Amino acid sequence: MYSILRRHSAGACMMIGRRWSSRFASLEALRAQVGNDLGFSKYIDIDQNRVNGFADSTNDWQWIHTNPERAQREGPFGGPVAHGFLSLSLIVPFLNDAVGFVGDASTMVNIGLNRVRFISPVLVGDRLRGRFKLLSLEDTKNGAQAVYQVECWTESNSEKPAVIAESVIRYLRDAN
Repeated sequence: MYSILRRHSAGACMMIGRRWSSRFASLEALRAQVGNDLGFSKYIDIDQNRVNGFADSTNDWQWIHTNPERAQREGPFGGPVAHGFLSLSLIVPFLNDAVGFVGDASTMVNIGLNRVRFISPVLVGDRLRGRFKLLSLEDTKNGAQAVYQVECWTESNSEKPAVIAESVIRYLRDAN
Protein backbone atom coordinates (compact mmCIF):
# COMPACT_ATOMS: atom_id res chain seq x y z
CA MET A 1 0.00 0.00 0.00
CA TYR A 2 1.27 3.45 -0.89
CA SER A 3 0.71 6.71 0.94
CA ILE A 4 0.10 9.43 -1.61
CA LEU A 5 0.22 13.19 -1.21
CA ARG A 6 -1.04 15.28 -4.15
CA ARG A 7 -0.92 18.94 -5.03
CA HIS A 8 -4.39 20.32 -5.71
CA SER A 9 -5.14 22.81 -8.47
CA ALA A 10 -5.02 25.77 -6.08
CA GLY A 11 -1.42 24.86 -5.24
CA ALA A 12 -2.14 23.63 -1.71
CA CYS A 13 -0.72 20.28 -0.69
CA MET A 14 -3.38 18.03 0.79
CA MET A 15 -3.67 14.54 2.18
CA ILE A 16 -6.81 13.42 4.00
CA GLY A 17 -7.94 17.00 4.43
CA ARG A 18 -4.70 18.33 5.92
CA ARG A 19 -2.34 20.92 4.45
CA TRP A 20 1.45 20.89 4.43
CA SER A 21 3.83 23.64 3.53
CA SER A 22 6.40 23.51 0.78
CA ARG A 23 9.86 23.82 2.34
CA PHE A 24 11.69 23.17 -0.93
CA ALA A 25 10.76 25.01 -4.13
CA SER A 26 11.95 22.20 -6.39
CA LEU A 27 13.55 18.78 -6.56
CA GLU A 28 16.82 20.55 -7.38
CA ALA A 29 16.53 22.57 -4.15
CA LEU A 30 15.97 19.31 -2.28
CA ARG A 31 18.90 17.67 -4.11
CA ALA A 32 21.19 20.37 -2.69
CA GLN A 33 20.41 18.94 0.75
CA VAL A 34 21.73 15.41 0.10
CA GLY A 35 23.85 14.45 3.10
CA ASN A 36 22.31 17.12 5.31
CA ASP A 37 20.23 16.89 8.45
CA LEU A 38 16.80 18.36 7.67
CA GLY A 39 15.74 18.67 11.29
CA PHE A 40 12.89 17.47 13.46
CA SER A 41 9.15 17.28 13.02
CA LYS A 42 6.70 18.41 15.66
CA TYR A 43 5.83 15.97 18.43
CA ILE A 44 2.81 13.68 18.23
CA ASP A 45 1.18 12.52 21.47
CA ILE A 46 1.18 8.77 22.06
CA ASP A 47 -1.84 8.30 24.29
CA GLN A 48 -3.80 5.17 25.16
CA ASN A 49 -6.59 6.07 22.71
CA ARG A 50 -4.09 6.20 19.82
CA VAL A 51 -2.57 2.87 20.88
CA ASN A 52 -5.99 1.22 21.24
CA GLY A 53 -7.05 2.58 17.84
CA PHE A 54 -3.93 1.10 16.29
CA ALA A 55 -4.68 -2.21 18.03
CA ASP A 56 -8.19 -2.14 16.56
CA SER A 57 -6.83 -1.42 13.08
CA THR A 58 -4.21 -4.18 13.19
CA ASN A 59 -5.93 -6.79 15.37
CA ASP A 60 -2.93 -6.65 17.73
CA TRP A 61 -4.44 -6.37 21.21
CA GLN A 62 -1.45 -7.73 23.12
CA TRP A 63 -1.86 -6.70 26.77
CA ILE A 64 1.50 -4.89 26.88
CA HIS A 65 -0.11 -2.28 24.60
CA THR A 66 -3.80 -2.29 25.54
CA ASN A 67 -4.08 -3.22 29.23
CA PRO A 68 -2.44 -0.42 31.26
CA GLU A 69 -3.04 -2.07 34.65
CA ARG A 70 -1.52 -5.39 33.64
CA ALA A 71 1.32 -3.70 31.73
CA GLN A 72 2.20 -1.73 34.83
CA ARG A 73 1.96 -4.77 37.09
CA GLU A 74 3.59 -7.44 34.87
CA GLY A 75 5.29 -5.70 31.95
CA PRO A 76 9.02 -5.00 31.63
CA PHE A 77 8.60 -1.24 31.02
CA GLY A 78 6.48 -0.16 34.00
CA GLY A 79 3.40 0.52 31.88
CA PRO A 80 1.90 0.09 28.43
CA VAL A 81 4.01 0.74 25.33
CA ALA A 82 3.06 1.72 21.80
CA HIS A 83 3.27 -0.89 19.07
CA GLY A 84 6.55 -0.61 17.19
CA PHE A 85 4.59 -0.42 13.96
CA LEU A 86 2.52 2.46 15.34
CA SER A 87 5.73 4.43 15.84
CA LEU A 88 6.87 3.40 12.37
CA SER A 89 3.56 4.45 10.78
CA LEU A 90 4.07 8.00 12.03
CA ILE A 91 7.06 8.49 9.73
CA VAL A 92 4.77 9.81 6.97
CA PRO A 93 3.22 12.63 9.04
CA PHE A 94 6.65 13.36 10.54
CA LEU A 95 8.12 13.67 7.02
CA ASN A 96 5.26 15.89 5.90
CA ASP A 97 5.88 18.18 8.86
CA ALA A 98 9.70 18.26 8.75
CA VAL A 99 10.26 18.32 4.99
CA GLY A 100 6.92 19.37 3.55
CA PHE A 101 5.95 19.13 -0.07
CA VAL A 102 8.51 19.68 -2.82
CA GLY A 103 7.37 22.57 -5.01
CA ASP A 104 7.64 21.08 -8.49
CA ALA A 105 6.41 17.59 -7.59
CA SER A 106 2.70 16.98 -8.09
CA THR A 107 2.62 13.76 -6.07
CA MET A 108 4.63 12.18 -3.26
CA VAL A 109 4.44 8.38 -2.97
CA ASN A 110 5.68 6.41 0.04
CA ILE A 111 7.52 3.51 -1.62
CA GLY A 112 8.61 1.71 1.54
CA LEU A 113 11.24 1.34 4.22
CA ASN A 114 14.76 -0.03 4.49
CA ARG A 115 16.75 -1.13 7.53
CA VAL A 116 14.08 -0.76 10.20
CA ARG A 117 15.12 -1.20 13.84
CA PHE A 118 13.14 -0.70 17.04
CA ILE A 119 15.74 0.57 19.52
CA SER A 120 13.82 1.64 22.63
CA PRO A 121 10.19 1.47 23.78
CA VAL A 122 7.69 4.29 23.38
CA LEU A 123 5.70 4.48 26.61
CA VAL A 124 2.05 5.44 26.44
CA GLY A 125 1.80 9.05 27.56
CA ASP A 126 5.05 10.07 25.88
CA ARG A 127 5.44 12.16 22.73
CA LEU A 128 7.27 11.13 19.57
CA ARG A 129 8.86 13.10 16.72
CA GLY A 130 10.96 12.35 13.66
CA ARG A 131 14.41 13.56 12.64
CA PHE A 132 15.37 13.40 8.96
CA LYS A 133 18.57 13.31 6.95
CA LEU A 134 18.43 13.15 3.16
CA LEU A 135 20.71 10.27 2.12
CA SER A 136 20.11 10.35 -1.63
CA LEU A 137 17.94 11.79 -4.40
CA GLU A 138 18.07 9.95 -7.71
CA ASP A 139 16.28 10.94 -10.91
CA THR A 140 13.44 8.73 -12.14
CA LYS A 141 11.41 8.85 -15.35
CA ASN A 142 8.83 11.34 -14.03
CA GLY A 143 10.61 12.86 -11.03
CA ALA A 144 13.01 11.60 -8.38
CA GLN A 145 13.32 9.05 -5.60
CA ALA A 146 14.63 10.10 -2.20
CA VAL A 147 15.98 8.01 0.63
CA TYR A 148 15.76 9.60 4.07
CA GLN A 149 17.39 8.36 7.26
CA VAL A 150 14.70 8.65 9.90
CA GLU A 151 15.10 8.56 13.64
CA CYS A 152 11.99 8.67 15.84
CA TRP A 153 12.71 10.19 19.25
CA THR A 154 10.58 10.29 22.37
CA GLU A 155 10.44 13.43 24.44
CA SER A 156 11.50 11.49 27.55
CA ASN A 157 14.60 9.75 26.14
CA SER A 158 17.34 11.91 24.64
CA GLU A 159 19.95 9.14 24.82
CA LYS A 160 18.74 6.93 21.98
CA PRO A 161 15.96 6.91 19.38
CA ALA A 162 12.94 4.66 19.58
CA VAL A 163 13.06 3.77 15.87
CA ILE A 164 15.66 4.03 13.12
CA ALA A 165 14.72 3.42 9.47
CA GLU A 166 15.30 4.54 5.92
CA SER A 167 12.20 5.92 4.22
CA VAL A 168 11.98 5.72 0.43
CA ILE A 169 9.84 8.42 -1.18
CA ARG A 170 9.10 8.89 -4.88
CA TYR A 171 8.38 12.45 -6.02
CA LEU A 172 6.42 12.61 -9.28
CA ARG A 173 6.01 15.51 -11.68
CA ASP A 174 2.95 15.90 -13.88
CA ALA A 175 3.43 14.34 -17.31
CA ASN A 176 2.55 17.65 -19.09
